[in-house]
Amino acid sequence: MAVQQNRKTRSRRDMRRSHDAITGPTLSVDQTTGEIHRRHHVTKDGFYRGRQLFTVAAVDA
Repeated sequence: MAVQQNRKTRSRRDMRRSHDAITGPTLSVDQTTGEIHRRHHVTKDGFYRGRQLFTVAAVDA
């Protein structure tokens, strides 16, 4: 079994973990509708990069 030679200090441990933080999804605002959506994803209205790719049927609830 592998065992470390010397104990790692708190500083070295924390420096290694500095990139482990969880970040939220990157969001964008659509050029045409102004709707907030995830980057590189189609909006709920069917728009992507200012163009409408498909029409969304209205859902009766």
